Amino acid sequence: MATEARSRARLDPGVFRLPVERIRQGYYTDAYFNFTRQLLEELGYHRRVTMQVFQKRESVLGGIDEAIAVLKLCSGDWDALDVRALHEGDAIAPGETVMTIEGDYALFCHLETVYLGCLARRTLIMRNVRAVVEAARGKAILFFPARHDHWLVQTGDGWAAHVAGAIGVSTDAQASWWGGRGVGTVPHGLIAAFGGDTVAAARAFAERFAGEMNVTVLVDFENDSVRTALEVADALGDDLWGVRLDTSERMVDRALWPELGDFEPTGVNPMLVERVRSALDAAGHERVRIVVSGGFDAEKIGRFERLGAAVDAYGVGSSLVRGQNDFTADVVRVDERDCAKAGRRFKPNPRLERVT
Repeated sequence: MATEARSRARLDPGVFRLPVERIRQGYYTDAYFNFTRQLLEELGYHRRVTMQVFQKRESVLGGIDEAIAVLKLCSGDWDALDVRALHEGDAIAPGETVMTIEGDYALFCHLETVYLGCLARRTLIMRNVRAVVEAARGKAILFFPARHDHWLVQTGDGWAAHVAGAIGVSTDAQASWWGGRGVGTVPHGLIAAFGGDTVAAARAFAERFAGEMNVTVLVDFENDSVRTALEVADALGDDLWGVRLDTSERMVDRALWPELGDFEPTGVNPMLVERVRSALDAAGHERVRIVVSGGFDAEKIGRFERLGAAVDAYGVGSSLVRGQNDFTADVVRVDERDCAKAGRRFKPNPRLERVT
């Protein structure tokens, strides 16, 4: 696999706000690694090993800077280790070595659980986001899975999504590692608080926030997206950046009732997008963008793009946190001699760069 052009800069370890003392103590570590460290230290058994880290899929590497931070801040002696690694966002092949750690095994054996977990989680997000970015053919991807997972994963997941090509995240936590801010739309809850009046809610929202963000309004509250989009566009004028279609997958939008036929009418679909786009254009609102959300993944986005749907941005949520992308770490050399379990072997990778 060819080496990508990339920045050599890595995130500073302080960005991750690691619970350093607890990681050093083995609080987050599989117990058998803690027992291993204790035994090696009690015996004074200090063998120099090479640990090799890999995974088994075509993927996009995430979490490597976080894994390095764990080693830098929580090992027994970072200066005594030789760590070589790929970079955030690198394409990786099945079985390709993404990191090696060379040094006294007792210095870092207690960290395997933690750094592998960092790599597994962030690479999962990175791979999933890259897939929808590629499916969208250059259109914007908005990263919206915060409500589908525990809040503690937001910061690193947001960073992984950013590196993989998402142009917006929904929480400040997700944007914190690069100094950004969360973005969003006028939500259904605010519309409900205004008695179900989308225009009133949108007008109040725009009067307060149009100078700070691109105002985008959900227009499916009454299941009449064409009418609501036109009313909002007329009311907000230049303060409106876009409308968002989010029709339930169990419903057919009112605009499609006369046209039921040989297409799937439920939820957000290309025909509904076309109806909203045509109505906005006919009313002189050509500059208003259309954002779609609701059950989107790479396959669904690809289908919309093949049909030429007039979508400007895709909001993608739960599909981006599904699946797995597990990593494995093996000792493959001891005191500069090959020594690995059956089925494993030392696999040098010229793409690795030494970490200082």
